[in-house]
Amino acid sequence: MAAEIHSRPQSRRPVLLSKVEGHQDAVSAALLIPKEDGVITAGEDRTIRVWLKRDSGQYWPSIYHTMASPCSAMAYHHDSRRIFVGQDNGAIMEFHISEDFNKMNFVKTYPAHQNRVSAITFCLASEWLISTGHDKCISWMCTRSGSMLGRHCFTSWASCLQYDHETQHAFVGDYSGQITLLKLEQNTCSVITTLKGHEGSITSLWWDPVQRLLFSGASDHSIIMWDIGGRKGRTLLLQGHHDKVQAICYIQLTRQLVSCSADGGIAVWNMDISREEAPQWLESDSCQKCEQPFFWNIKQMWDTKTLGLRQHHCRKCGQAVCGKCSTKRSSYPIMGFEFQVRVCDSCFESIKDEDRTSLATFHEGKHNISHMSMDISRGLMVTCGSDRIVKIWDMTPVVGCSLATGFSSR
Repeated sequence: MAAEIHSRPQSRRPVLLSKVEGHQDAVSAALLIPKEDGVITAGEDRTIRVWLKRDSGQYWPSIYHTMASPCSAMAYHHDSRRIFVGQDNGAIMEFHISEDFNKMNFVKTYPAHQNRVSAITFCLASEWLISTGHDKCISWMCTRSGSMLGRHCFTSWASCLQYDHETQHAFVGDYSGQITLLKLEQNTCSVITTLKGHEGSITSLWWDPVQRLLFSGASDHSIIMWDIGGRKGRTLLLQGHHDKVQAICYIQLTRQLVSCSADGGIAVWNMDISREEAPQWLESDSCQKCEQPFFWNIKQMWDTKTLGLRQHHCRKCGQAVCGKCSTKRSSYPIMGFEFQVRVCDSCFESIKDEDRTSLATFHEGKHNISHMSMDISRGLMVTCGSDRIVKIWDMTPVVGCSLATGFSSR
């Protein structure tokens, strides 16, 4: 159960500080304890554990609690020492952790869902416990009485949740690739809008209430930034991962986005620059460059006695083009394309070498990542996944948190 301690090479990449091992199955959630050298983890092995750093530099479990069902989600409120653990059976259990983090007392059970709990948020001001689950629902419950206040159902599994505490708006991502914005009331809710842009299930959400930006990661390997506050429907596409995006965290002070994917990729995106929106793909029955018909355009094929061609799209201009008119590939980071994508030949000629300069840094986490959490004030990040390993990272070399917040690198 010991943690490995690693030296700190002087380089601009995340530094692995500790590796915590002990869970017998996938670790579904891990959180850094604010202002403490400690981590709380919850796993599919039905255990919730609190790990504290000892004088030896190793992390050892100070709390080891076995639940009735596999743990699937977790929320921790540090000031009140309250922890909420969602389970595979749909229940959420509340505990109170002692000040020395050596004891955890059961408070109550919330019958929140009929199936696996996917995300939990606790709002102290309203004493609401808000959660999503694989029963296709969002529910909000009163933590004083333990009773259900309201519930809203979707057409697909509700996979992730973000909540604006001030305005009582909830963002729910689902397995169909849709994000629903809801206004929650005491016993009812109203659907404000739905956001559609991903081609795969929504795997992670992050809401920044200051700039009113919503970030979504999906199984289509992409991230979309939705400018909710701008009221212009502006969206930015970010493509730099080669597997599904499992977790995201936006650092408002430094205008950086940290994202992690299932293949262990860790990306840090510079959002403090003027980026271009990716164009909508245009539809056409023939190539918009050479005017050759596409294969479904029977009439033009017959009239010109030519075989139809396959349709592609230039990622830079959005035009429908054939393969011969889009033989080149290029990165175009200002539009979010960090690796090479198809562009038409004329757009390829317009892209200068300096336009290909990356606007993100990419790092290798070297383990399956299904969940990530950051302590932004200290520049620390914790990752966990199906390989049962929890890793604690010093992110200050790449995110500059210590510079922004006045904390020195640990």
